[in-house]
Amino acid sequence: MHMEQAKKEESLSMDEEKWVSDSSLDHKGRVPLRASTGAWKASLFIIAIEFSERLSYFGIATSLIIYLTKVIHEDLKTAAKSVNYWAGVTTMMPLLGGFLADAYLGRFSTVLASSIVYLLGLLLLTMSRVVPGLKPCNTGLCHKPRRIHEIFFFLAMYLISIGTGGHKPSLESFGADQFDDDHPKERKKKMSFFNWWNFGLCCGLLLGVTIIVYIQDNISWAAADIILTVVMASTIVIFCMGRPFYRFRKPMGSPLTPMLQVLVAAIAKRNLPYPSQPDQLYEAPKSDKAQGRLLFHTNKLKFLDKAAIIEEGQNSSEKQNPWRLATVTKVEEIKLIVNVIPIWLTTLPFGICIAQTATFFIKQGTTLNRKITDNFIIPPASIYALGAVGMIISVTIYDKVLVPFLRKATGNERGIKILPRIGIGMLFTVLSMAVAALVERKRLNIVEKNPLNGSFSMSVFWLAPQYLIFGIGDGFTLVGLQEYFYDQMPDSMRSLGIALYLSVLGASNFLSSLLITLVDHVTEKAGKSWFGKDLNSSRLDYFYWLLVGINVVNLFVYTFIARRYSYKNVRKPTVAVADCHEDDHDHIEEMA
Repeated sequence: MHMEQAKKEESLSMDEEKWVSDSSLDHKGRVPLRASTGAWKASLFIIAIEFSERLSYFGIATSLIIYLTKVIHEDLKTAAKSVNYWAGVTTMMPLLGGFLADAYLGRFSTVLASSIVYLLGLLLLTMSRVVPGLKPCNTGLCHKPRRIHEIFFFLAMYLISIGTGGHKPSLESFGADQFDDDHPKERKKKMSFFNWWNFGLCCGLLLGVTIIVYIQDNISWAAADIILTVVMASTIVIFCMGRPFYRFRKPMGSPLTPMLQVLVAAIAKRNLPYPSQPDQLYEAPKSDKAQGRLLFHTNKLKFLDKAAIIEEGQNSSEKQNPWRLATVTKVEEIKLIVNVIPIWLTTLPFGICIAQTATFFIKQGTTLNRKITDNFIIPPASIYALGAVGMIISVTIYDKVLVPFLRKATGNERGIKILPRIGIGMLFTVLSMAVAALVERKRLNIVEKNPLNGSFSMSVFWLAPQYLIFGIGDGFTLVGLQEYFYDQMPDSMRSLGIALYLSVLGASNFLSSLLITLVDHVTEKAGKSWFGKDLNSSRLDYFYWLLVGINVVNLFVYTFIARRYSYKNVRKPTVAVADCHEDDHDHIEEMA
């Protein structure tokens, strides 16, 4: 008897090692073989197209404020707001893209379709700078660009926004989907995936703000656009080549419907008494493959638990009306979404600080000495590369040194929990903004002493500390936020989870514009606006100190919420897979 049991357990163990049993499918719709699909062999194709997208995005975004002020001839305030609006739309669009990917299109199809839209945007951007009739003007410099150029330019930019909207949430969640949460080795690799994903992202950022920006500054905007278009087209082909290695998840339909069903059922049964034990609440059978991973019951938001109370006359073994009886897992998924809201809100001040790195930080660089040799001048946007360097250093040390050490010290698989990691990064952000305020104060002192030469005697590398500290903080906060919003959302809403992470940055850009408008209005009434026509007539140092104050207060609020946060608690899988490729049907057998 013991021998038979041992053989059965050994057989199940071999099945788990051979097949992936996390409800994913291979490119032919079958249960995937672990050895030939997923993990790093698939993720490398995915990281390649992310590298291309970030190369394009940062090559365009970091020099956008310069293009708007020098070519479109917008003033500083208007240009900063234009950048914030575009960045805001670009990082809010993923909410729609993530919803469509999870509910209807699937992540692979969404990435492919949005990449093509992105490519179309790059083509239009190139045309606006190459086609004679679409150029800003036919003669060198002009005081006002043609209206047709502005239309094509902004159309191209917002097509890129739409492309990013489907690309970003779907691609990152699709990459993380290549690792099986229920397989110990792959689960650890997934934790490293988010770190190395950001390493690839930063490599794209580095090249975007150095080589691409240098080409924009010294050759032509059109030459840079042509390079970005060719690279994007090439990586779309590479992404498609990886299709045989990918693991796919079927779209689960609108995630809003189950949420609404839980709320309706809870309200309908609001007067029913709670059962004496939580295990008396309704849960789907473990053999129900469509259910996915089951979640443990928690004691928070107990009102929602009433949706899972079995009423008199209901048979829990029969198929139930989901508008009248919800499973514990569906109830817990709603709780997860409610728990995410305070974290999302308390990360917005951090996002407002990030908005300054692509606007005022870069504009500061234009007023400083960027000369390295007689023949080489650093483009203003290239100083942004130091943020990427800081992030690469931070991510590498964290993944290779801190995580192994902290795993041994704390016994936690991640080294430290996700929310403390985010909080550490926020602390670096506060420090970075304080340094930025001090550097800007020094720059203004130089301008006051020598108004004619301005601050050109001050090296651009005075901006290096604020960028490096910001980058180190991003290695904690941005990577932590990506992992948090992917991991803590319901399994069926992971693209939407990544979209929520991006929407932090999007909403923060809009809030940054709103804050600039508000501060401008208040300080102008008080005597003199902090935002003048140019930097030398502005008081950005005061604005930076204001952001320091906001973020210090917010950090206390965030810490209070994070210490009381309940993490997602998944039940261990109880199924094994056997003979998955013998016919067109998937054979799943329940473990004894």
